[in-house]
Amino acid sequence: MTGLAVLGCIVELLRRQQLREKYAALWLLIGLIIAPLGFFPTWLDSIANKLGVASGVSLVLFAGFVLVLLVTLHLSWESSRLEAETRTLAEEVALIRAHLAQGADPMPANAVKPVAGTPGTGGTPDRDADDATSSPITSDDREARA
Repeated sequence: MTGLAVLGCIVELLRRQQLREKYAALWLLIGLIIAPLGFFPTWLDSIANKLGVASGVSLVLFAGFVLVLLVTLHLSWESSRLEAETRTLAEEVALIRAHLAQGADPMPANAVKPVAGTPGTGGTPDRDADDATSSPITSDDREARA
């Protein structure tokens, strides 16, 4: 019964987008392993005997301990990676702010500058749209503008 509850919780967290898919796969695997053992508890004792463990309860305790260690290790790795990424982003923001504070152009010389008339860039709109309503534009006019 516990395995089904774990599976139900994981599916609900996925549905609400509170758990990312890369983590959900591991938890779904654990739920799929736990579910049959809840319905057939004698399997746990037979698996423990085959592995040389005294009882099924000891096997579950050991497996849970190993799982907690692996999850802790993974979360520590993920935290370290995110900390390094955050530090890099903070340094970049500080450099941009210092550059802006000096009154320099916020865009480096090698950056692609927005083209006038591109929506959302603050450039002047393309005049072809206005001319189309006021006067007909010939192909010669368009070639001259290009």
